Amino acid sequence: MKPIGKSKLRIHLLFWILYYILEVYLDFYWSKYQFPDFKWQIRLQNTFMLELGYLMIKIPLAYSLLYVYEKMHIKSIFKYTLYIAIVIIAVLGHRFFTHYVMYPYIYGLEETQDGKELSGYINGLVAFNSFMDLIFMVGLVFGVEITRQKNVLKDQISQLKSEKLDQELTMLKAQINPHFLFNTLNNIYGMALKKADETPDVILQLSKIMRYNIYEAAEKNISIKKDIENIQDFIQIQKIRHRHLSIHFNENIDNPSQEISPLILIQFVENAFKHGVSESLGKAFIHIDIQLKNRVLVYCIENSKEDRSHEHSTKLGLKNIRRQLELLYPKHILSVEDKTDRYIVQLTIDFNDTLHH
Repeated sequence: MKPIGKSKLRIHLLFWILYYILEVYLDFYWSKYQFPDFKWQIRLQNTFMLELGYLMIKIPLAYSLLYVYEKMHIKSIFKYTLYIAIVIIAVLGHRFFTHYVMYPYIYGLEETQDGKELSGYINGLVAFNSFMDLIFMVGLVFGVEITRQKNVLKDQISQLKSEKLDQELTMLKAQINPHFLFNTLNNIYGMALKKADETPDVILQLSKIMRYNIYEAAEKNISIKKDIENIQDFIQIQKIRHRHLSIHFNENIDNPSQEISPLILIQFVENAFKHGVSESLGKAFIHIDIQLKNRVLVYCIENSKEDRSHEHSTKLGLKNIRRQLELLYPKHILSVEDKTDRYIVQLTIDFNDTLHH
């Protein structure tokens, strides 16, 4: 985001340049009717000087009113009284410049109301004309400034939402990584007690997965190919512990470089092992199917379970996953079927319809 001070200065400077050009054009156009005997070069020169003089009154008026509006925290009645006083002073200044400077020294004439009748310093018609000229300018200034402030506020809110989203996702991921680590270390501990020959291989697999979790998962998005490789590494570790587990893994990816937020897909696999297979007394199975076609991901996991499965733990894990999906892919579709002997989960993400292209 651009610094607010510099942005405000540029906008206000541009406003006054454009306003000056507009007033010069309008006054020059009007002067050919008021001073038909003057050559256009003289009228244009007079107009430039005239509008510069008026800016010396209008600019202080505009910023005095803005200061009272934005900075002065006083009761409304005093604030409105101050507004009126500032405007009256500006009208008097406008009239002084018009009557005592503009006409005698720029036009070389005495000021008239209708081209015939001489005008005094203050009377109803000329005072009203000065008032309307000033109020028109004040309205433009306030319109520009309020619009600028709204845009700045909108940008700040957008930035805060983005920062909050990043913080929340970081927090949610932090809830996943320790759980996965402790769960896997428990598996390795059990194998070490049995002095299993596969223990070094499992440690190597764990090292690879943790490298992914620490470095790859820190990225906002990664390729789906890397994410699937991490899932396969995780399954290889679990296969050593669950020797009688039937695992069917199918993938059909038409674009391996498609980006996805890391650590989303693997959570469903973790749940399948933790709350399904680990609690199954009979023949356990996990079926995983990942399809990516035309930037639409369809991810299905089906796993066995027992009736006595810990329902609360399962729901807690799903709650975490659902929250991440809401933040990352608001238009995703997630269905979970809790049957007597199995869980069936299907996730659909249309990358054509998300911010994470």
